[in-house]
Amino acid sequence: MLTGSLTTPGQGVSFSTRDLAPSDSVAAWERALSQVFVDLEVAVERGRPWAGELTAERWGALQIATEEFGPGTILRSARSVAADHRTHILVRQQLNGSALLLQDGRTAELLPGRLAFHDARRPFRIVLPRRQRARILMMPRALLRLEEGQLSALSASVVDEAGEGAAALLLPLLCGLVEEVTKVPTPRSEQLARVAADILATVALEQVGRPPAPALWERITASVHARLGEPGLAPQDIADQHGISLRYLHRLFQQHGTTVNSWVRTRRLEAARQELAQPGAAHRSIAAVAARWGFTSPSHFSRTFRETYGTSPAQWRSFAGETAAAHAATSVGEPPTVHRATERRAASDNP
Repeated sequence: MLTGSLTTPGQGVSFSTRDLAPSDSVAAWERALSQVFVDLEVAVERGRPWAGELTAERWGALQIATEEFGPGTILRSARSVAADHRTHILVRQQLNGSALLLQDGRTAELLPGRLAFHDARRPFRIVLPRRQRARILMMPRALLRLEEGQLSALSASVVDEAGEGAAALLLPLLCGLVEEVTKVPTPRSEQLARVAADILATVALEQVGRPPAPALWERITASVHARLGEPGLAPQDIADQHGISLRYLHRLFQQHGTTVNSWVRTRRLEAARQELAQPGAAHRSIAAVAARWGFTSPSHFSRTFRETYGTSPAQWRSFAGETAAAHAATSVGEPPTVHRATERRAASDNP
């Protein structure tokens, strides 16, 4: 049986078939793999010796496991998919030996230095011709920030550190980070695991060759707009709400020519500016309006408002009120004073 726990960061679990009776080994190995990853089935060839070793640790949303097994086959069948609602993305990185990963009609031949993504939402098969060793990283599918069609295109495609593009630079860095995380747990280990997940997301994005869906930007900005009144709203809160890393959140806003804090501040100022211009809000103090939109300091709000709009909140409210009164007078047929003065001046200019 598995020893240890995956609920405590850095503690981890381990399993070995070494001391089990041959008649019990296959079922026990299957249970161990299914508990650590997703529901899986195992097949071995009768008469051929085999063994299985498994260790796993969880750091935040990222699980890092090392599997030694073979010869044999690991199967995620349609029956397993229907019975098991876990929909994680798994990344198999070959450390030694070889493996064939089959999913969505594609076959990835994995040798040391290569990795491939596979999706627990659909059936897959891993064929191991002999004993081998691999690292398996498992994460929620949301961390890759890809559409379902992109995830389908990603499965069973080989990523090689000997290739070109970002993968050639990032895979060695990924290996180093994972080694550092699993070697000796430290307070920084969970942070390093988040960086490793970011690297995987970048590699996946390059592999499918398309930018992330714009719907993510729309969802994030809509949710942030709904939370503008929360004075403690921080980038990490936003990232957590949408299941993405803080690093990726910042990169997403940079792609739109801004930063998270700047975008939030601008929207808060604009919301406060609009409220100050509303006649129905005239009874609210400027400090109350500022607080309503997440500003905790009235003086800071006034200073930032003036820097942005070139006028103070009080001056803007006064100007907006006069403009609204002038518009109301015009709408009932009585032109405002400034218009009459203009008309008199125009009449006096006529020859």
